[in-house]
Amino acid sequence: MKNFGHTVLITGGAAGIGLALAEKFLEYDNEVIIVGRDTQKLDLVKAKHPRVIAYACDLADAAQQDALVERLYIEHPSLSVLVNNAGIQYNYSFLEKEPEAIAALVVHEIAVNLTSPVKLTAKLMPLLARQPEAAVVNVSSGLGLVPKESAPVYCATKAALHLFSKALRWQLEESRIKVFEIIPPVVDTDMTRGRGKNKIKPEALAAEFFTYYTKDKQEVPIGKVKLLGILQRLLPSIPERILRKG
Repeated sequence: MKNFGHTVLITGGAAGIGLALAEKFLEYDNEVIIVGRDTQKLDLVKAKHPRVIAYACDLADAAQQDALVERLYIEHPSLSVLVNNAGIQYNYSFLEKEPEAIAALVVHEIAVNLTSPVKLTAKLMPLLARQPEAAVVNVSSGLGLVPKESAPVYCATKAALHLFSKALRWQLEESRIKVFEIIPPVVDTDMTRGRGKNKIKPEALAAEFFTYYTKDKQEVPIGKVKLLGILQRLLPSIPERILRKG
């Protein structure tokens, strides 16, 4: 992939990993579109980076996602890179919450973390296929490889996104569309506030991703996830023991 000259859509682009990726793509002279639910955060990014195009949208809402897709086809026909980054994590015990409360959390978590990016990818595939070079970039998690006890549904959605990325890569390997998967460790974002130690900064993640991106290395383990993958293959009980309690 060339690192410049693309039109890039980043979901969850107003903060954390999404914002760091947006700033990295801007650094290399790409047109960047960010999507998020929080209009105040979007406005703050616009104030800092006037070149950014920002759209407010709850991608888990089918009507809002459809409206966004229609707008992209009309206003951004050169869209060539889709970054599926938006995600949420709920931590809870199936024994300690009411069934109705758990059901609502499950539906929302699956919608945001899995259903939404898969549907958005499907809807934008014809647009990406028009471009001379294009990419889908899915942000999964090391917790999709080895889960933690307190977030079973989050871990399951990231495992599903990991396998979706691999299978989609196989489907598209004869096309001009590449499928990258960023597999982060614990990143220092709002979502992980108060959890985890020795967290990587979003900016460091974005910089490391670009070293893979420009070399067409499409599975991108970040930081300690490289070691996690090795341990999982050779001594799976060790990473499970380490990550179980988060």
